[in-house]
Amino acid sequence: MSAPNKSYDPVEVEALKPEEVERARDAALAAVAAASDLAQLQEAKVAHTGDRSPLALANREIGALPPQAKAEAGKRVGAARGAVKKALEQRQVELEAERDARVLVEEAVDVTLPWDRAPRGARHPLTTLSERIEDLFVAMGYEVAEGPQVETEWYNFDALNILPDHPARTMQDTFFVRAQDGTADSGVVLRTHTSPVQIRTMLTRTPPIYVVCPGRVYRTDELDATHTPVFGQIEGLAIDKGLTMAHLKGTLDHFVQAMFGEGIVTRLRPSYFPFTEPSAELDLKCFVCRGASVGDPEHPCRTCRSEGWIEWGGCGMVNPRVLVACGIDPEVYSGFAFGVGLERALMFRHNVEDMRDMVEGDVRFTLPFGMEI
Repeated sequence: MSAPNKSYDPVEVEALKPEEVERARDAALAAVAAASDLAQLQEAKVAHTGDRSPLALANREIGALPPQAKAEAGKRVGAARGAVKKALEQRQVELEAERDARVLVEEAVDVTLPWDRAPRGARHPLTTLSERIEDLFVAMGYEVAEGPQVETEWYNFDALNILPDHPARTMQDTFFVRAQDGTADSGVVLRTHTSPVQIRTMLTRTPPIYVVCPGRVYRTDELDATHTPVFGQIEGLAIDKGLTMAHLKGTLDHFVQAMFGEGIVTRLRPSYFPFTEPSAELDLKCFVCRGASVGDPEHPCRTCRSEGWIEWGGCGMVNPRVLVACGIDPEVYSGFAFGVGLERALMFRHNVEDMRDMVEGDVRFTLPFGMEI
């Protein structure tokens, strides 16, 4: 920048010529008007009001003018810069208003919708059913007993009078836990039923004993519509003086009526289990047709296949050998035991057709059962 020179003719300074100042002003105003968003407006601001903009360079040349020429040139350049600044401020307000209006549309929240949009989910129906059965027996004076899912063969088989050559002790039905040396002779299995909990209870308590034993059990079954290798089971055990099959039958009748409705009774068919003697298969009267479909081909029942009865589980009087193994005198005490599968009970109670639906974790299966506690 040159020093003041009284003989300097400002007309000869190109940047300060009126037409050049007007051209720079008009270019700046056009750029401001053409900006379609705040980012483009910022680019126009830097280009036309920054240190290297034409109007800024022209403003620097004023200091080199003689005193009599500074006023006119400064007024001319100042007016141009003021016009550009005012246009920038107005366009800034317009673009911010457009942005805010767009955000209100694009990011709108419908406050009329329910505020809690997170789905509630549901408890698994097997959990609910197990707890309902537990509550039923607790109301009858029973206690809930639990035990480990990894058991020794003695608790799972020997104490229950299941001899070493029994088919249930082969690899076909039982998951055996390998020993640390890699062999299968560890004497440890994944329990195949919740009966080991009954053994542990009889070993640690003095009769009378009334317990119900829910839990998860394992068998080497293929997963299909009616079988699963991991399933829930609930068993009951009563040890007291003078218990008979009549007490067992009355307990089971009350059980099924509480589960499936008034008028549903049980039927015991002779069977064999090593840990009970006598033993019986537990059938319950069809809770859909209530036996009316038997002999009526015009009104068949899909639930019981028009047989009038549904097989549900096993039961019987506790084998004296099991009592002896647990240190209970069979001459003084007797007892009964029964067991049912939770998955099968859920299928009966809620007409579930495929057992795989219970283990796949699809929330669409559990939601209809709700959050019953």
